[in-house]
Amino acid sequence: MSIRFGTSGWRAIIADDFTFDNVKRVSNAICSYLTTRPDLKKSLVIGRDSRFMGERFSDVAANIFAAKGFHVLLCGGPTPTPTISHAIRSQRAAGGINFTASHNPPEYQGIKFSTEDGAPALPEVTGSIEAAIEAGVLPPDMPGGSIVDFDPRPMYLDDLALKIRFDVIAAAKGRYAYDALWGTGRGYLNKALEDRGLEIETIHDWRDVTFGGRSPEPGKDHLDELRALVIDNRLTMGLATDGDGDRFGVIDADGTFVEPNQLVALLTDYLAESRGWIQGVARSVATSHLVDRIAGERGIPLYETPVGFKYIGELINKDEIILGGEESAGLSIRGHYPEKDGILACLLAAEAVAARGASLGEQLADIYRRVGRLESGRIGVKLTPEIAAKLKEKLARDPMDIAGRRIEKIERMDGVKFLFENNAWMLMRPSGTEPMVRIYAESESTADLDDLLRIGHDYLMN
Repeated sequence: MSIRFGTSGWRAIIADDFTFDNVKRVSNAICSYLTTRPDLKKSLVIGRDSRFMGERFSDVAANIFAAKGFHVLLCGGPTPTPTISHAIRSQRAAGGINFTASHNPPEYQGIKFSTEDGAPALPEVTGSIEAAIEAGVLPPDMPGGSIVDFDPRPMYLDDLALKIRFDVIAAAKGRYAYDALWGTGRGYLNKALEDRGLEIETIHDWRDVTFGGRSPEPGKDHLDELRALVIDNRLTMGLATDGDGDRFGVIDADGTFVEPNQLVALLTDYLAESRGWIQGVARSVATSHLVDRIAGERGIPLYETPVGFKYIGELINKDEIILGGEESAGLSIRGHYPEKDGILACLLAAEAVAARGASLGEQLADIYRRVGRLESGRIGVKLTPEIAAKLKEKLARDPMDIAGRRIEKIERMDGVKFLFENNAWMLMRPSGTEPMVRIYAESESTADLDDLLRIGHDYLMN
């Protein structure tokens, strides 16, 4: 079978395409790529999330790399993706393999390869790996390999303390709830707050390979228990992370789910104010233009990237941005790693509330007063062969209008994005992690947003 790396690695259904044989193929291909880089230290970090068979798959990969002469740092338990990113950098490893399917449903497993900078591998790297898989490359065995148990948590938490103003959070004496969603954030985000003497109630903090029978995604529809905890106990905030800890979910004090688009804009505003940073801000093509308005008001550059945090990671590495974020709840900041970090994002939200003495809703109201309000959303359409053909045909068109709406500009950075008058836009693109077509839209009113999403669906289907 053909194996392809999407937006964030290769993902497939366990025992269907995600098999031990295919794990061996991918591992050998990554090893083949790394042997073309003699400038790198011959060591590798291997970790996993809490999915079914994760330890078995990671053991298979570790043994392959050890046989090829690599020193393997094998994480002993479920480990967040950003923690693996930090470990790659702190240990000066050649890269890292993470067995994770992130927020995908429990029947999925995946392999994510990160390069020596801790960033998700760029297309030119994954293209080389895919070619090696296709060719069936099998690197020769080499002496000197080893496997050691590795605990990256202490160093990661110590590093977080250099990025988050825990003294500010502690002084405010907030009370929190955390939903680990049976994922890797357990023992990380809650421990970071507990170690500062803060009260935090953690739920779903045990391993369940079914993730409660649904996707471990910290979206609005998955956080009812967390919302109830916040409201019933009058907590400061509810925090959540996904299966591998790289995505965030936040519930405000009044039980309102704070959309990722909103938090990306809010934290851009907060970091520019609190840190005095003057670098730019980056957002993906699918992310709210509210970020653009904050950048304009603050007088900082705005960078638009394709979907996929690897593109934002490049700007982090170059120290060109104070924050990079995606509407899919991915975020990192200046001086951190070129990888999404849901734990960091949640703690920054707590810091912003503590420092400003205002809830996230109150802070957003202030932003809307200053720069205006935007409403954003997305829907998904299952990607069938028929829909795929329609999408290809629609992406090739240059219409003057859609459903009577005049198009002012068309962008094809990633999918096709139609920009209309009155700051409205609509984007269509195939998902890089699931068999779906995503339709994103934004407008200045909720009613118009709903209309745009309906128009987008009809345009794709007809």
